[in-house]
Amino acid sequence: METARQSRMAAAWPWISTAARLALAAVWLIAGGLKVGDLAASARAVNAYQLMSYDAAKVVGAIQPFLEIALGLLLLIGLATRLTAVISAVLMVIFIAGISWAWAKGLRIDCGCFSAGGELGAGESTAYGVDILRDVAFVALSGLLIRRPRTRFSLDGLLLGER
Repeated sequence: METARQSRMAAAWPWISTAARLALAAVWLIAGGLKVGDLAASARAVNAYQLMSYDAAKVVGAIQPFLEIALGLLLLIGLATRLTAVISAVLMVIFIAGISWAWAKGLRIDCGCFSAGGELGAGESTAYGVDILRDVAFVALSGLLIRRPRTRFSLDGLLLGER
């Protein structure tokens, strides 16, 4: 027998998931949008992590903004929400690993998440802890969508005949 509280929560979850979907969409659209205008800077930001050759970093740096925008658009319209949330979570974990690597190696770089990234200038300090915590929060949003992908105002709902 369903209690009144359980009934209210069942009705609230699609709205909570909608807020998570739209917030994560905004994150990806802003991050990709800030990078797409300068793919060379995006490549330099990837290269600053010293995890791959410069040529590989150029390719990753050129693809990354478009991938971020694609994820943002899919989340915005609510299409393949669970799959997009899985990809988002995986990417965020990769970003966390990259930031952790830079921190452990003693690199002094801007993560490039919402900026051109690259090496920091004299007097500029790293924000690795804040960057990691922020990305952990984004993983949590992705996890919520993986667990509860049904959202309001989504193409998934329209295609599945949900109200």
